[in-house]
This record gives sequence, structure tokens and C-alpha cells, in this order.
Amino acid sequence: MRQEHQLYHASLEAVDDQSINPSTAPSLDSIVNQSRRNLLKGGLAVAAFGFFGGNLLFSREALAGETPLLGFSGVAAQTSPTFDRVIVAPGYTAKAFFSWGDAVLAGAPAWRPDASDDWQAQLQQAGDNHDGMHFFPFAQAPNSHGLLVINHEYINPTLHPQGLTFTQDATGAKQRPIDQVRKEQAAHGISIIEVRRDALGAWQRVASSDYNRRISGMTPINIAGPLKADTRMKTLSDPSGTQVLGTLNNCSMGVTPWGTYLACEENFHNYFVNRDAEDYQQRAEHRRYGIGSGLSSVYYAWESVDARFDATPYAGQHHNGHCNEPNRFGWVVEIDPFDPDSTPVKRTAMGRLGRECSVLSRHANGSMALYSGDDSRGEYVYKFVPQGLFDPAQPEANRQLLDAGTLYAARFNADGSGEWLALIWGENGLTAENGFADQQAVLLNARGAADVLQATPMDRPEWVAVHPQSLEVYVTLTNNNERGERFAVDAANPRPENLHGQILRWNEAGSDPTATRFTWELFLLAGDKPGSLDNEGHPIPEHLTGTIKGDIFSSPDGLAFDASGRLWIQTDSDEDAAHTANTGCNQLLCADPVSREVRRFLVGPWGAEITGLTWTPDYRSMWINVQHPGISYPASDGQSRPRSTTVLITKDDGGVIGT
Repeated sequence: MRQEHQLYHASLEAVDDQSINPSTAPSLDSIVNQSRRNLLKGGLAVAAFGFFGGNLLFSREALAGETPLLGFSGVAAQTSPTFDRVIVAPGYTAKAFFSWGDAVLAGAPAWRPDASDDWQAQLQQAGDNHDGMHFFPFAQAPNSHGLLVINHEYINPTLHPQGLTFTQDATGAKQRPIDQVRKEQAAHGISIIEVRRDALGAWQRVASSDYNRRISGMTPINIAGPLKADTRMKTLSDPSGTQVLGTLNNCSMGVTPWGTYLACEENFHNYFVNRDAEDYQQRAEHRRYGIGSGLSSVYYAWESVDARFDATPYAGQHHNGHCNEPNRFGWVVEIDPFDPDSTPVKRTAMGRLGRECSVLSRHANGSMALYSGDDSRGEYVYKFVPQGLFDPAQPEANRQLLDAGTLYAARFNADGSGEWLALIWGENGLTAENGFADQQAVLLNARGAADVLQATPMDRPEWVAVHPQSLEVYVTLTNNNERGERFAVDAANPRPENLHGQILRWNEAGSDPTATRFTWELFLLAGDKPGSLDNEGHPIPEHLTGTIKGDIFSSPDGLAFDASGRLWIQTDSDEDAAHTANTGCNQLLCADPVSREVRRFLVGPWGAEITGLTWTPDYRSMWINVQHPGISYPASDGQSRPRSTTVLITKDDGGVIGT
């Protein structure tokens, strides 16, 4: 089982984050006369903060308190391939809380350890590969009662007793058993569970709650915004273009001040295939997003039993069959966790991306921006600025705020300045001559629009976090082994063959989330410490060393601030790779934004990504996710089927996490 796990995830990584950006334009940031060392010493940042004549650097420093932010003792990296548990800082306890297959709906059948549950059972149970999540408190007891909303990104072979079954037809196209496909679709989506502390203070899931809900790859979801009922959203199964079945590949997320959850659809392209080579080349919304163009879709060949995933145009069918079905994925999906009868909504004004997250920053005047990374090599950082203002006195009007606004892509200049480039039809080359017939076409092919505007191709932009006081914004750039080859080295992406990744941060002009200019700097480069040795005693090459002040890590992914301004960092690296020999298993770390000190708080089991992060409002209870553990976690007995798991973390003295 373990070898199968390793091969499966290696095969997914080979296709998940492939470079799709076709741009061959030279880098906007010429750094020919600047050495890498000068870039990393922060010279750019010092110059940049004078760009707007402000004192944002002082503002960040002024936020630092007298008490050190990092009040815990770090834990050691774990480099053994047999490590199969979760360890956390001394004085804390980490417990498995909610695993794949656990009951969500009242009366759901108990999970079977041999994974023989059918798809009807899976629709009532926790989905697979837990990822982004959020705790929504009940007002009357915010720190002891709430709803936990959890994304289920994709599935593992362990979903089935003997793994995924593939055969081939006479043409060589992959074929799948329909019962397996239905179970896989059921294991995608979102779980909503009610949780509360019992009389002894222990957190429990409320099994009979009416709030408990599974949203899956088969759940009806409405389409809203500019592309609602658009011709490019209509299919044989939905000639109205107003409702989609399912949400897929939900990675990170966001939340709104009006109390809704924003699930984000990331690698949706790997679920579809268009076998018509000529049509594929002409259809930018397929080609620019990497829709499969071979005999089968890249991931699961669902198209062999579910026609919706065959995006090949068929002239004899209404709307050419399901060639528009991929257009109906890649959106932000808004969910009301407190209304179990509500229909989720895909918000098309926010643009179609391989979106990792949708993190909100709100100004005191009610204006907002929602930041997203488009997680693939050479893709872009975006923000969406709603047209209207948030008004707590107008709850119904707030529900429409994500249906109108402006989408921007970021350009990071070499001098530490930055610009937000508006993706508006008719402006700056976004015209019919360049393939954009209208604003709907711009939103449908936001990647192509950002290409035209010459946004900065980044090293896999993933999670975004906004400082709770200063509104300073941070983004993880997980890695990019093609930097320096396919993509030129530049100021924001300064390392060739960037296997370890980095974290950038920026300040919007005037600390206004809606501003169109900003200043930025590198917060840190991940990787080994300079002068480190590999397993054979050889010096680590310079492009694999970083600038971390404290505990090392590779491939930053998850990112979130707590209320005190601690920056929590989660990692998604390949423990089997040579360059991670010293960082080992994936981790949860904590950084001080002012001192830049980084300390390792938690280490997960071998083979797992550490992802998803949320707290109670008092920050005394934390949940994180252990995704696709490789051995037998959470049983950790070396024999049981591994299960993606939400982990509850508390401080033994009942205090605030991180102090």
C-alpha cells in the first residue's frame, strides 16, 4: 500500500502543476546588474518603502509587542521514512479529530477499514484529502460551539479496497467501473460538521446535527454573475447554463464578513478531456488551462462512464455535448454553512483560475479585496475588488457583493514596486483581436488575459494571508523547478531551479486593499541553511539554500495569521526527494513577521501534506489537516489503511496557541 501511495502521488505531482503559460516574453524585471545576494539582503525593500512616501515598514515594526510572539519550544525535523505520527511542541496535545470515512450525516454507516463502503455511504461520510477549512462560531458560545467546514480536494487509491481500477477500450482510452467513479465523486467536495465542547471541556462532533452536510462532486450548484446563462456555460445536460453538478479539487478557501465560506476549485482541468485536436487548439478556455487532449483525462477517466467529463465537441448534440463543461469549473464557490437547505453558488465575476484560495482584506470603510494564487508553475497572483461595500446593516445586499467587481493580476517590478493590472475588456489589449469577445471571455480565460497584460509569472503562488492589523499581505510560492529555464529568473522569483520556494509580502498603497499600486519584498527563501551538507557530506548547492532565520523547511504552502500577528506556515514538500533530506516530513511552523524568526511547531507523518488551518475565536483550539498520510496514520500501527485526518491541537494549560 505504501509503495502504491508514493507512486500515485508522484504521478499526480508530475501533471498537477505543469507549466501551461505559453508566454515567451522576456522578464519584466531586468536584474542583470544585480547579484542574487543583493536581492536577498533586503535592499529592494528599503528602496521600495519610499516609493509612496509612506512609513509602512515602521508600522509593521510598531505592531511588535514587548512579549515575544513565539512562546513555544520548537520540535525537531523528522527525516525517517517510517515516521507515522504527529508530534507537536512541548506543552501541547494533538489528537485525531475527524478522518476520511467518519460519519457526517445522522445515521451514516460506520466506515469500513477495508474501504468497501459504497458510493451511497461515501455521500454521508467525510470525503478524502482534507484541505482548507474554517471554524464558524455560534454567537452564544463562540469558543465552545460552532461549525467546522472542511474541503476535500481529491482522492487517494486507498478509497477503494484494491485501488483504482483502469482498463482500456479498443482505441486505448481508459475505462473505469461506474461504482468506483461515483464513490470518487462522492469523496470530493466539502464537509460541514457541528462541533462543541462537552461537559468535561473536550471537543466532540455533534452526530445528530441538522447543520451536518456533505457537498460533493454531484451536488447541484448555481451559477451567478456575468457568466450565468452565458452560451459558453450551456451544455447538453444543462441547456440553461445556470446550474452545475458538483465542485471539484477544492484546495484552500476564504471566508466573508457576512458569514459564508468560499471553496476554491484548483486543478479542475485534470478531470476533463477534449479529443478533437483542432477544436482544442482553437478553444482558449481549454488550451490555456491544460484540459486533457489525449485519449483520456489526466486523473481518473471519469468521462468513460460520465459524459459530462468528455469535453470533446459533438456536432449532433445540443450545445455540442459537454464541450463547455470545463468552463463551469475553476470558480469560487460560496456556501452558507448555517443554512443546510441553501444551494451553493459559483461566483463568476471573480474569474476562472486554478485557484488556491480567496482571502479577504477589508478596509474600515467597507471596501474589500479578495486575494488568490493560481497554483501552477509560471502563473499569477490575483485580487478581486467587489464593486460594492460591505454593510453589516444590509445582510441581503452583502450576498450579492461577489457578483460585480474588478479582477486584477499582479506585476512585481524589480525596484520593489508593484502594480495591479485590471482585467477589463476593451482595455490594454483585451480585445476581440486578441481573442476576447467580451468581459465574459476575459473572466473565462483570466489566465490568457493576464498573459496579455504581462503580469509576473510566479513560482506556484498558493495560499495568501493578510496581517490582521497592518493589512500587509503574504503569499507562498511553493516551488518551480523550471525557473531559470522556461521562466526567467527575476526579482520576485530569484532562484534558478527553485525546489524549495519562498514567501513574498507586500503593502498596498495607503494600506488600502483596493489600491492599484503596492510595494513588496521577499520575506524569506525556504531551503537548507548556507554551509549545510547533504547525506553524502557534500555542500548543499547555493540554489538549494535559503534565508530562514530559525528552523528550516521546504515548499511553503498553507499560510494564515492568528489575531496576535503570528504567521503560521504549512509545507507540502516531497520527503523522498534528495533536496528534502534535511527538512524531512511536512510541518507546521510559526514566524514572527518583524524579526523573521521561524520555529517548527508540528511535524506530520511521512507521506502527508500539512494543510488547512483554523482556530476558535479565542485561539485556544486549533485544527489542522493531515492530507494523504503515506503509512497508516491515524492508527499509526503500520497496518491500517491511512486516512486523511483533521487534527485538534490544544495547549495543556488551556492557553492561547503559540504563546
